[in-house]
This record gives sequence, structure tokens and C-alpha cells, in this order.
Amino acid sequence: QGQVVESGGGLVQAGGSLRLSCTMSRIITSVFNGATWAWYRQAPGQQRELVASITSGTNTNYADSVKGRFTISRDSPKKKVYLQMNSLIPEDTAAYYCYARLQYNNADYWGQGTQVTVSS
Repeated sequence: QGQVVESGGGLVQAGGSLRLSCTMSRIITSVFNGATWAWYRQAPGQQRELVASITSGTNTNYADSVKGRFTISRDSPKKKVYLQMNSLIPEDTAAYYCYARLQYNNADYWGQGTQVTVSS
């Protein structure tokens, strides 16, 4: 498989929105659809934490801190995974990482991360 690539990070004021995108180069649709995808984040000096995940069956799971504000989704034709982040707060400031576990080889893949900074 190829590389996981994130995009869409940036600087936003509190209360604003951002949408992160994630894809994997050279992935075919069947492998994309069979994978579990997730977004993690890591703030300076803190451990990486799960933000949201979506399974091949499109079941979703969210950290309590983002429930009702963030939405994870997948677009199979485009082979992309999104994280829509609304009502952002300064505590959401972190590097956000896309993660994929592919079903066919049970391997984990991580992106390089994209920075999200929320100003108060």
C-alpha cells in the first residue's frame, strides 16, 4: 500500500470550523471500503488520543470531548475520509493524524499529521 496523507489543517478562531481530509495513495476501492479509519490527535506534552473512528460497516465512535461537534465520514468513490470539526475550542489545538487498519493484511498505517490551531 501507499502512504496515508492528511490535509485541511490550519488556524481558526474559537467557534469556527475546519474539515480534515485523509486518503491513501494507490489504495483500491475494495481495500478502502474494508478498512477501519480513524483520526487521532496529539497536543504538545500529551499522549496521542483517539478522536473518532469509522469501521467498514460505517459504525462510528467519538471521544466524549468531541461528541456533537465533530463528524467522521467516508466517501468511497473518492476514497477519502473526512473529519468535520465544528464549534472548535482552543483545547482542540493539536496535530491530527489519520490512521487506517487494512482488513486484508491487518496492518496499521499512519499519516504524517496536520496541525490544527484554535485561537481564543
